[in-house]
Amino acid sequence: MRIAYVINTFEGGGAALPIPAIAGVFRRCGHDVHVAALSRRNGRAMPHLRRAGLDPVVLGADAAPIPRQLAGLDAWVRHVRPTHIWTSLTRATLLGQVVGAWRRIPVVSWQHNAFLRPANLALLRLMRERSRIWVGDSAYVTALTRGRLALPESRVMCWPIFRARTDMAPAPAWRPGEDVRIGSLGRLHASKGYDVLCRALVQLRAAPGLPPYRVTIGGEGAEHDRLRAFCQRHGLDNVHFAGYVEDTAAFLRQCHLYVQPSLYEGFCIAAHEAMNMGLPVIGSDVGEMGRSIVDGVTGWNLPPRQPGALARRLEAALRQPGLLAAMGQAARERVMHDFSTRAFSRAGCAILHRMAG
Repeated sequence: MRIAYVINTFEGGGAALPIPAIAGVFRRCGHDVHVAALSRRNGRAMPHLRRAGLDPVVLGADAAPIPRQLAGLDAWVRHVRPTHIWTSLTRATLLGQVVGAWRRIPVVSWQHNAFLRPANLALLRLMRERSRIWVGDSAYVTALTRGRLALPESRVMCWPIFRARTDMAPAPAWRPGEDVRIGSLGRLHASKGYDVLCRALVQLRAAPGLPPYRVTIGGEGAEHDRLRAFCQRHGLDNVHFAGYVEDTAAFLRQCHLYVQPSLYEGFCIAAHEAMNMGLPVIGSDVGEMGRSIVDGVTGWNLPPRQPGALARRLEAALRQPGLLAAMGQAARERVMHDFSTRAFSRAGCAILHRMAG
């Protein structure tokens, strides 16, 4: 097969970063893959793709109207001459479905998001027959997709988008006398709940007798200035905004505890990367994260949008920092079992087999 893989943008993080691993499965199964994005945005994922031997193609300008994006995608598909179109994220899926219908090319479509805008959900429901196979990027999103698009089980498959690495040593354990280093990775977007974390940290200051700790948030986005101003206004001088993090493994290796206060998630790759690094995770009980975190064993599940609950959990963790490493080891073992390289390849190959049938 010759697969034309199209995504919304080549922004860093999110659905673009797993593309090399996904394309690797395509290639190992004997198939050709070409990768394009409707627009570039910050393009931070492109070097990552090139290092994997891919040639990422940007189809249009960031502000291009939808008809122009559709024309650009159609021209690229005619140039690549694929046997299949594989789409990622809503806009690329809707446009890919149109081009697939025009060119009589079967379409396979990822579903990544737990939350869809009502208009996007209505369009996906309207176009659901235009994709031959729908692929959920987690068990959670797969079940959600079957329900919200009213699809039979035969049309929906699951391919967890995360592949645990066995070649990384776990993060060093906290030692007495050290600051407890708390980290988080994600876009600085309202959906990630960093305002909830900052409000929790304000409440946490009232807790007496805690060891020194600091919080580093890696990521960029529209909420940066507002979050930073909040921290300055409330004197949260132990909170640092690190900007975009290219080397997430190096970032996580400096942490003792990971926090993901998201309002909603699909898979949440960053939280699983933290578990892979041997960090316990305090995370919202949403998406696949709510399934992977075993409360009190690999981390702690909390309801989203509740800074008081998050502050209390952070306080409890900070009062016993010597227990964090053992819990992190349990988290590491869980993701290495559930999201092994073998399981990742097996799930991808099953979809490719269905596509070829």
